[in-house]
Amino acid sequence: MSLKPQDVCVLLKIVALEGAPWSYGQLAYELGMSASEVHAAVRRTTEASLMRVDEGWGQPNAQALAEFLVHGLKYVFAPERGGLTSGIPTASAAPPLDRLLERDGEPPPVWPDEAGDVRGLTFAPLYKSVPYAARRDAKLYELLALVDAIRGGDEEAREVAVPELRARLGLGSAPVRDKRRAQAASVPAASKRGK
Repeated sequence: MSLKPQDVCVLLKIVALEGAPWSYGQLAYELGMSASEVHAAVRRTTEASLMRVDEGWGQPNAQALAEFLVHGLKYVFAPERGGLTSGIPTASAAPPLDRLLERDGEPPPVWPDEAGDVRGLTFAPLYKSVPYAARRDAKLYELLALVDAIRGGDEEAREVAVPELRARLGLGSAPVRDKRRAQAASVPAASKRGK
């Protein structure tokens, strides 16, 4: 048994439902997958102890999922990058990180998508239907963007993304942080004293 990228998408969609019951057909429709793909993803994630299923449906094992997303995903599903394209912002350029981190002036990472209206550098999504699914569900979009920041962002983006993701998985609360604090923290102590 080996996990596939769409398995992570299925788990994150269930997390985004915040405990509401789900069906294979519902997940398939909302993720742009087939019901058989979703069923296979649930089977694989259950076998990998990333999900608990009881009577046909269940919830992700939050602690195991967090451990995999934070420590393993970037090695198993490293992002493919490319040149400039139009698409949907991800990682540090997407919510919630776009509100928490300063922009560096570089083109943002984007999932290539014909419906996307942001020009940036190609950052391949975990699965081909991710842009479709993210447009349909803002909570899922944030989860996918946080995961992308962890699997392919710089050190600062990862440091902010990990507690944000853990909070969304129900494993604590994210620290209060905003761009002004991040900017103030980056000013060297000597320049602060000189003011």
